[in-house]
Amino acid sequence: MADVRLLVLVSLSDGPKHGYAIQTDIGGFAGVHLGPGTLYGALSSLERDGLLEALPSDQRRRPYRLTANGRQRLREQLDDLDRISRRAMREAT
Repeated sequence: MADVRLLVLVSLSDGPKHGYAIQTDIGGFAGVHLGPGTLYGALSSLERDGLLEALPSDQRRRPYRLTANGRQRLREQLDDLDRISRRAMREAT
């Protein structure tokens, strides 16, 4: 899974958000600025893969939320990162 897709899943893990809120959230917790093309490409890809779903539009904004499959994939990815991090920390010390 690409890093951008993981960042989007993490952002949505605490509840539905629209695109700008996702972009702002990712900037805050990861220090990464995603351009609109990158963000909406990731949202489209995640939606196509059944990992998130678009909710009814709130005026101009369309919120997204994780699906059950999206939550499961996020847990798997975070477990993988944890395993990699623990290995790297052992090797680095």
